Amino acid sequence: MDIALDLGSSRTRLFIDKKGKVLDEASVAAYNVMTNRIIAVGDEAYAMIGKTPDSISAEFPIENGVIAQSALVEDMVHILMKHICTSKIVMPRVVASIPGDVTEVEKRAVVNAISAFGVRRVYLIENTKVAAMGAGLDIMGPHGTMIANLGAGTSSAAILSLGGIAESKFIKTGGNNMDDEIVKYMKREYSLVIGEPMAEKCKAAIGDLSEEDDEEVFRVKGRDAIGGLPRFVDVKSGEIKKVIMDTAMEIVTMIKDVIENAPPELVGDIYEDGITLTGGLAKLRGFAKLIADNTGIRVTVAKDPEDSVILGCGEAIRYITEVEKNKKNDINPLMAAY
Repeated sequence: MDIALDLGSSRTRLFIDKKGKVLDEASVAAYNVMTNRIIAVGDEAYAMIGKTPDSISAEFPIENGVIAQSALVEDMVHILMKHICTSKIVMPRVVASIPGDVTEVEKRAVVNAISAFGVRRVYLIENTKVAAMGAGLDIMGPHGTMIANLGAGTSSAAILSLGGIAESKFIKTGGNNMDDEIVKYMKREYSLVIGEPMAEKCKAAIGDLSEEDDEEVFRVKGRDAIGGLPRFVDVKSGEIKKVIMDTAMEIVTMIKDVIENAPPELVGDIYEDGITLTGGLAKLRGFAKLIADNTGIRVTVAKDPEDSVILGCGEAIRYITEVEKNKKNDINPLMAAY
């Protein structure tokens, strides 16, 4: 049996061939700091963030798209894969997505984390490729296709053709940076201390990069920075827009850089077909229009942007056979096998 894995900064998703997506959990591990024993992983561990005693720590072990704490990721992947892999499944093959410009050491960290479960082989593929495949785009033909994958820890954009990447750029900026800016803003302007989960809820509720004048209000709850007691503040969408705009424009600049550095014939294809957005941040209101206004190119959001990468990994499973049979296919999208 073949498995696809999207090991993201925010969410970990698993896909089984012929079954589809079978697991979608937060990329969080909670453990006892004295014994290093894992207490919970996934959504159960995410619910513990900011609520644990000193003896327990709940953390995101993947930062900016790369593994920051190898042992925690190995334990997290092992436990999550056990949820879907019964004892009848022996040594599955795994396709895993990675950012396009990670180092060999970072690649090996991903492979080691997956291999610890006991798999037959691990195949790596760039996340922009699988994001495009998961969004239903044809990346194998001699035609330029542009994808921008906007995630929690990273953002990347690429122009694809003939199963490969003609031009791309990757930055360690994403939805988490916006959450961090909201946390800082609430402390600076309102002397209110909040956690990242509350900031994320605020962004999801009233985050809006459009030019509309309709003001929405969200109640942010936290701790008074001076008195130390519980307090809440009602913030408006216009305030949050100003806070997250710099991060949004950094991503827009990345997309423009890819277009400006691409071969002119491929840019012509992009101008005709437009840019497709994937990743959870693609759903932020007004983001697609902001990119379109700054590039002069039509921008569309994939049907299920947060699932595009894992669905594309599932699509990439069918190329494993070509690799294992040593077929001479120069446009196989899989980049490496371990």
